[in-house]
Amino acid sequence: MAAAAAAASSSSFALLPAFTGPGSCNPRSLISLSKPLNFPIALSLPSQNRLNRAPRIVSSISISSPEVLTGRPDDLVASILSKVTQTDGGVSLTKEEHEEVSAVAQQLQNYCVAEPVKCPLIFGEWDVVYCSTPTSPGGGYRSALGRLVFRTKEMIQAVEAPETVRNKVSFSLLGFLDGEVSLKGKLKALDESWIQVIFEAPQLKVGALEFQYGGQSEVKLQITYIDEKIRLGKGSRGSLFVFQRRR
Repeated sequence: MAAAAAAASSSSFALLPAFTGPGSCNPRSLISLSKPLNFPIALSLPSQNRLNRAPRIVSSISISSPEVLTGRPDDLVASILSKVTQTDGGVSLTKEEHEEVSAVAQQLQNYCVAEPVKCPLIFGEWDVVYCSTPTSPGGGYRSALGRLVFRTKEMIQAVEAPETVRNKVSFSLLGFLDGEVSLKGKLKALDESWIQVIFEAPQLKVGALEFQYGGQSEVKLQITYIDEKIRLGKGSRGSLFVFQRRR
């Protein structure tokens, strides 16, 4: 039990939360035209000495090629999920593979809704499927030593209206005793994409033993993309998070 408490006390257990304020998503337009369509058409009528010949139509059509991006966000979402699935939250990825995840996340950021903190899609339960810094979600439980003692089973975040977030890391202590550490936090919007969360003291449960320890903690994070399937965010220290919706 002492090992569990020590691991938890080294971290604020900061999973990426999201603001639960009112409002609706206003996605940016995915289709753009650099110039209006131009269809100058000239009709050449027959002269008297060519009355028996069919009229000749001479046309000139100029169309600027629109950059059609419809469907591309779905492709990027599928790509980033394929890169982070079954990687122990990103732990097993190489440096090059982390860079690939980051590159896709940067592309998806271009499709983020205008004010993600007001988007109702943030509500629900999310699996934390990736973090560029292994200790960011779960703290000491996710360190190299912590993962040997506390074998992570799942990392979940629940966002509830109007301003509550619940984080939970469930684990198996030494492979045979189930446990979990959880946090409850209150959300506050700082601007259209950044939020602040103040967490209560962590709650630790191992087997039949359950107790609260430590004190409050605080995090500031930015929501960089959200849709029906995933949510992306960056911590104040630059850690990238990928969440996949459970329900």
